[in-house]
Amino acid sequence: MRYGVLGPLAVWDAEGRPIKVPEAKVRALLADLLVHAGGPVPADRLIDDLWAGNPPGGSVNTLQTKVSQLRRVLGRDRVVREPAGYRLLLSGDSVDALRFQELAERARAHREPAVKGDLFADALALWRGPAYADVAESLFAREEIARLEELRLSVVEDQAEVRLTLGEHTALAAELGELVARHPLRERLRMAHMRALYRAGRQGDALWSFQELRRRLADELGASPGPAISALHEAILRQEPRLAAPVAAPPPCRTNLPTPLTPLIGRREAVEQVRARLGPGARTRLVTLTGLGGVGKTRLAIAAAHDMADRFTDGVWLVELAGLGAASTPDDIAERVITTLGLCDTAATEPDLDDLVGWLCQAVADKHLLILLDNCEHLVEQVAVLAGAVLSAVPAGHLLVTSQEALDVPGEVVHPVPPLELPEHTDPEAVARSSAVELFVERAAAAAPGFALDANNAAAVSAICRRLDGIPLALELVAPRLRTLGPEELARFLHDRFSPPEVRVRGLPARQQTLRGMLDWSWQLLGADERTVLRRLAVHADGCTLPSAEAVCSGPDLAAERVPDLLARLVDRSLVVREANRFRLLESVAAYCAERLAEAGEEAAVRMRFVRRHTELAERENERLRGPDQRRCLERLDAETVNLRRALDLAADGGAGSADGYAVRLVNALTWYWFLRGRLTEARRSLQAALAAGDGAEPSARLAARAWLTGIELRTSSAGAAPVPAGEDPAAGVDDPVLRARLRWFVGTGLIGQGRHREGRRLVEASLAGARAAGDRWGEAAALVELAGHVPPVRGESHAELGAALFHEVGDRWGQLRATRSLALAAERHGDRARTERLHREGLAAAEELGLWTEVVEALTWLGKTALAGGHARRATELYERALSVSTERAYSRGEVRAEIGLGLAARLRGDREAARRHLNRALAKSHAPAQAADAEAALAELDLVAGA
Repeated sequence: MRYGVLGPLAVWDAEGRPIKVPEAKVRALLADLLVHAGGPVPADRLIDDLWAGNPPGGSVNTLQTKVSQLRRVLGRDRVVREPAGYRLLLSGDSVDALRFQELAERARAHREPAVKGDLFADALALWRGPAYADVAESLFAREEIARLEELRLSVVEDQAEVRLTLGEHTALAAELGELVARHPLRERLRMAHMRALYRAGRQGDALWSFQELRRRLADELGASPGPAISALHEAILRQEPRLAAPVAAPPPCRTNLPTPLTPLIGRREAVEQVRARLGPGARTRLVTLTGLGGVGKTRLAIAAAHDMADRFTDGVWLVELAGLGAASTPDDIAERVITTLGLCDTAATEPDLDDLVGWLCQAVADKHLLILLDNCEHLVEQVAVLAGAVLSAVPAGHLLVTSQEALDVPGEVVHPVPPLELPEHTDPEAVARSSAVELFVERAAAAAPGFALDANNAAAVSAICRRLDGIPLALELVAPRLRTLGPEELARFLHDRFSPPEVRVRGLPARQQTLRGMLDWSWQLLGADERTVLRRLAVHADGCTLPSAEAVCSGPDLAAERVPDLLARLVDRSLVVREANRFRLLESVAAYCAERLAEAGEEAAVRMRFVRRHTELAERENERLRGPDQRRCLERLDAETVNLRRALDLAADGGAGSADGYAVRLVNALTWYWFLRGRLTEARRSLQAALAAGDGAEPSARLAARAWLTGIELRTSSAGAAPVPAGEDPAAGVDDPVLRARLRWFVGTGLIGQGRHREGRRLVEASLAGARAAGDRWGEAAALVELAGHVPPVRGESHAELGAALFHEVGDRWGQLRATRSLALAAERHGDRARTERLHREGLAAAEELGLWTEVVEALTWLGKTALAGGHARRATELYERALSVSTERAYSRGEVRAEIGLGLAARLRGDREAARRHLNRALAKSHAPAQAADAEAALAELDLVAGA
């Protein structure tokens, strides 16, 4: 159970679902117990607090009734009575106020400014409104409210000082103004604001702020400003250099390349060759690294790409293709690239989203980037199609490919990756110069501390490396054997094992046979249970967490509680790689284990457990996506994207779980995640595939999937292309009343976005009624916020405020963002620019926190519009430039158009008509929809009229 006091009183269960506490006195009782932080509160004190010194007759019995009501909500064991009074049992950081203080303390203890800033932001994000808002007038809460408010302001001041060190002075100058006005005598807060104003070029405003403080102190307290703020005032007058903004470091390259766990050995020359072939001045834009499995192609490619990161302004990206099946299409590969690059496919006015290769090429047409396509040997033809399209359509696009064979497309340069260099002699100095020996010795020393190459073991080490043909994976697998065998014993064992002809595998090249023999030996040295875990891990397309390993690898023959120990042993043997909290198989090991899985006759059963595990994971996370755990839930689903895709493929192709409806269950659970991440194309393709699979899903689940698909198609198709018959209820037949109401809202908002306002509003109103009948606070909030823009202003503002309060209550940051935008529009209608800007900045913070980039762009453009309305051309320009930067990074063309129009209007406000014309013409050129083009044309026409005047 978790409790929220930083705003209206809220309670959530262990799954993050809100729990309604009925009746004001019961809520006040809970608040009183929370104020005492789990300590005992005497009954007479509670009576006095709840009835403000005027208790009813029979107050003891009345109190006991309220306690009983609270116990029914929270659970009888959570409110206990002791001799000292009633007590609420709390654990850890179950109260958001405690979590807030813990995050603030962690932030203050951290040295890195960016991390401090993030932690302070996380702490402040817990605030949903004034502390204990429900009981703000009660005497028992006032002291705690004041304490928490003081803590909050201190954190705001801490955060402001950190943000100043990070160069965020322009945003702070705008954000702190209203807060300083509400707390005019807080000198530390005012000092941060003065510094921000000065660095933003508003020296006069900074000096005026000091004078206002001096006047207030004199008038209200008969005092003078403190020495610190007085010194700052003098420094501003003298324009001291120490007040200047920090020099901004160059932005880091956008990349998802992993940090290698160990150094790359023996490949320095190869790294330089790859860099030279893809470097400035080189005409090559496609390099394919070829070689047998286990030779180190991926490590070499990642090392080369890391060294080139600063050359590609739009990023260096690793796209792992091992998890895609051999039947995948070029569009499937393009979808994986789009997801990896974080491109936005959210606008119905974008190019044809059924041609994902074409969409990808258009989205990155003007970008300077490097894409590393890894493990392509099972998809050579499909990757060749994609590579050819990218090379033709993206002049500054570069591709680095790893595969066991070349793509054979025009412009490709093939770079074979041989095994590591073998020792030619047995004397220690010559042996030590071999890169194969260097790798073996390093891995052996890590596995058997104290091991070192010397004159006594040089000949044996040389024999080991030669016997294993210098294949890096084989060397890494055998090195841990030195824990139990000496080098000479190991060399002799390898000689005996690999010399006889019967160990050779017919049809494999000699070096590939060596790796296969090494894998066979490693396999035979394992115990039966270790083999079971290892082969079952192969079903994962992108590694797994420990809970996933336990769920998938356990079975009637192996208890789940034994899996962690067995997994640890496999890590020790270098057969499994641990990276943070995930466990992975190297590609060659994974391919070998997949064979063993099929040989054991377990493929179908293990795939079934894999699909079931990931379907249940998706359903569990879907419940949490609308609550206070939203950000972490998004991150967890991000990490499992590839495995979830594989689970869906397995469930939809008539294999694992097809008879149990897992495909439909999976897409129903993931659609909201895809929507939040802006991955509407993936949602549409997945829903279509699941519905076409004809699996054994319940009729209600299939109806829900069709409704989700309708809502997605309304958002990804041009007007009229996704017909919804008038008067039809898209959620009819869906059993769950909560889901039924939410689906009506989803389809209704899609219709409104298509301009079909009457039909859409009818569905949203039905959704509101259904949500209220089902007690779904989230659904009620979503419907209210949507309807706020379609009813008379006074009623609309009331809808938005109630929707915002409900979203705060359930803890949904996305919902708070949408509600904040509605409230900002209401404030704009009232001419309250300060409140409008503050609300849009709150929305911007929420969007950035969740990584919702289209929402970030929307918030920035709204802020730019507000700045223009106030005549602040410089501020508007900065905001629209940020919006343009994010839109360009994410290939969000609608955002690019809006940002270019905004920059044109800001340039016109500055009097720079040439710049205005340049930006507006760019907006016109980028417009894919008539409405966008019309906005740009109208702005251009107005510019010409102004010029003519």
